Amino acid sequence: MTRVAVLYGGISNEREVSRSSGQQCIEALRQAGYEVTPVEAGADLGRLVAALTPAPDVVFNALHGRFGEDGAIQGVLEWMGIPYTHSGVLASALAMDKAAAKAVFAAAGLPVAPGRVVSLPELAEADPLPPPYVVKPVNEGSSVGVEIVTAGANRAAIAAGWRFGTEAMAEEFIPGRELTVGVMGDRALGVTEIFAQSNTFYDYRSKYAPQGSRHLLPAPVPAEVAARAMEIALEAHRALGCHGASRADFRYDDTRGEPGRLVLLEVNTQPGMTPTSLLPEQAAAAGIDFPALCRWLVEQARCRA
Repeated sequence: MTRVAVLYGGISNEREVSRSSGQQCIEALRQAGYEVTPVEAGADLGRLVAALTPAPDVVFNALHGRFGEDGAIQGVLEWMGIPYTHSGVLASALAMDKAAAKAVFAAAGLPVAPGRVVSLPELAEADPLPPPYVVKPVNEGSSVGVEIVTAGANRAAIAAGWRFGTEAMAEEFIPGRELTVGVMGDRALGVTEIFAQSNTFYDYRSKYAPQGSRHLLPAPVPAEVAARAMEIALEAHRALGCHGASRADFRYDDTRGEPGRLVLLEVNTQPGMTPTSLLPEQAAAAGIDFPALCRWLVEQARCRA
């Protein structure tokens, strides 16, 4: 019987999300017939290494955020020679760094929002872009720390309260609708439109709180827009060098009519696996239930070293 260790928890701002993903995956993998060992990761790396010794056959990476999907834990698993799910060191690091990912997407000819990295003193001093614009951490996920800056907003207060390093990514605010596309290997699963219940964008609460958002699958957009979103998601997955599953997030600006402007925001190399997550929902709509999705990820696991 294949022995699978499920890593979850971690030390990022997304710890609780990862715990939810992990618990779901542990149960699903047991249903799929694997011998499963839960491993809740914390700040003690030595303890984590000890928990993975002797080595399992596969590590199922259910960590989210920094140190879980930025190439850090992937590097540890490469060092230990253990096959693991999802993307490798380089793709994970590129996708997590919004400036690096944007450069990769632009070089591949994919549509991205104009923007640049700014220091906190720059942000406090003047608007880096014409309002409205978005300010977000360069290396966080799940919309942690995202702010929409409108005319007259207090940039100095945002800069003073910033807790995500010494820089921020400033991007043009794209009006319109939230779309997302899940990818499994060389297949785009579908296009979902997301309606945040209480905010103008799909923030952390909208993603994970019960009834925090509504999902429409398939998204009610023109067929050519849906086809293009799926094409871009696959191209972005390949441009970063992703492996296994990923999820591409978009803004679709149809405020001036159809067809509108499709903008790629980011690619998540460790899509959520919680009860409200989008990738499992799209997989289910494509006829792949949750245990089968987890089984497929285990079957795709690899160690590049």
